[in-house]
Amino acid sequence: MARRTRRAGPDSDTTGLRASDRPIRELDPSRARTQTLASLSRRVSRDQFAQPIAADATLRVFLASLPDVLAARDLLELAQRIAGARRAGRLCLLMMGAHPLKVGLGPLICDLIREGVFNALATNGAAMIHDFELALAGRTSEDVGAGLADGSFGMAEETGNFLNNAAKTAAQKGRGLGEIVGRELAKGRFKFAGDSIFACAYEAGIPATVHVTLGADIIHMHPNADGAAIGAATMADFHRMVSVVGGLSRGVVVNFGSAVVMPEVFLKALNLARNLGRKVSAFTAADMDFIRHYRPCLNVVERPTQDGGRGFALTGHHEIMFPLLAAAIRVELDVHPRSRLTATRQAKQSRTPH
Repeated sequence: MARRTRRAGPDSDTTGLRASDRPIRELDPSRARTQTLASLSRRVSRDQFAQPIAADATLRVFLASLPDVLAARDLLELAQRIAGARRAGRLCLLMMGAHPLKVGLGPLICDLIREGVFNALATNGAAMIHDFELALAGRTSEDVGAGLADGSFGMAEETGNFLNNAAKTAAQKGRGLGEIVGRELAKGRFKFAGDSIFACAYEAGIPATVHVTLGADIIHMHPNADGAAIGAATMADFHRMVSVVGGLSRGVVVNFGSAVVMPEVFLKALNLARNLGRKVSAFTAADMDFIRHYRPCLNVVERPTQDGGRGFALTGHHEIMFPLLAAAIRVELDVHPRSRLTATRQAKQSRTPH
């Protein structure tokens, strides 16, 4: 017959008590020790505070008036590092999703490309689509809900024809998708090509790569979409991205508004570059988005810089944060932006047959 275990009763040994039943040892708060404020550390002091500025203050004065804490400090330090890379002729890679273009930041990105601040560009497929539509028509970002009801969402003929043909051309010539799109936008008759990031990258002679997720972009629904051509073109761009990232040491990479695709592509490109013998280290990595995401934080900011380098995570609306960063970079470089009129004239000249 099985032996029955006796429960611990009031007279039992206290070793059988649960931890929650053990008596609490009372402490006397009146015996707490205090120290002078001067003897203790403090992380914020008055000299870090924001300063009021006049209505006619310069941009330099405004930036200097920001509080020297947290994101304001990081924004200015990132601008310093980007400007330092520009002066030293090092790589400054801008990776991005589509949203920055949809909130009107193409002209700022183009200006920084023309000035040599960003000397490599990498995007997802959606950014390429919005860039094309803005170059052609000066407008983009359709009402998805309205088009989804009748199946017309994403079915713009011009968008599908141009970009799917570009993928076929790239595959036939063994070139990357970003290069061919940039070339065709720069050399074609597009009214707003002066603000196209791919046209600007092509004219500046810098690498521009597109990293497509098959089935995720509207042009993949079109009858002329060629999966093999798109795959070949974007694979060529991935290989080019590996070569670009291989030169990132002491440079800067900024992930701007891409939560999944570009952080994943960057991680693989960095790993493959190191696998092939490139000692990529001591670079600055930044993520800029309106919320924090898992992949950008780990795959761009933290993991790649864990053995050296500096990581930044700046959270805020694209249409506010990026103009602030661009302005801070200009103050650091002490240069003036080219006027849109000048850029437009140069774009027209570049498209004029010789």
